[in-house]
Amino acid sequence: MKPDIKIVNVVVSTKIGNDIDLEYAADILDNAEYEPEQFPGLVCRLSEPKVALLIFRSGKLNCTGAKSKEEAEIAIKKVIGYLKEAGFEIDENPEVKVQNMVATAELGVEPNLDDISTLEGTEYEPEQFPGLVYRLDNPKVVVLIFGSGKVVITGLKNKEDAYIALEKILNTLKELEEEFL
Repeated sequence: MKPDIKIVNVVVSTKIGNDIDLEYAADILDNAEYEPEQFPGLVCRLSEPKVALLIFRSGKLNCTGAKSKEEAEIAIKKVIGYLKEAGFEIDENPEVKVQNMVATAELGVEPNLDDISTLEGTEYEPEQFPGLVYRLDNPKVVVLIFGSGKVVITGLKNKEDAYIALEKILNTLKELEEEFL
């Protein structure tokens, strides 16, 4: 049985045009903020899907907070529609690339983080952070393991890598358990 992995955040990037007038875009987009003294991009928050889009003058756009690449694409299409309607020259079908995915899962056991911290690629300083940081090379992801058995996997490019990473962690835990028995 495959463990239950939940994607909690997908960050994508794309390019929707060139030389975008962010002041004007901020005026026509609902829930948009543009304060160049604080941040060089326009921040637009949508409620459906619940995401934040960062639009830059260069035409680059990042979408964060989506639960899937498809959800991010829906949000991007919405904003493209609003901008086109307002007269912006926008690429209607930009290539959307996943930059990062964050997933959560339960190990089903309460791991001994001190034992795991002996492994290469791990960092564990409970005084500073309650989780153990485990950097895997293949897939190239970072896994945060908590004493409760909860796991957060970041740096993913696809959901399948989350299953691979989790399986590696579970196998490593079994090996450690046998070693420490």
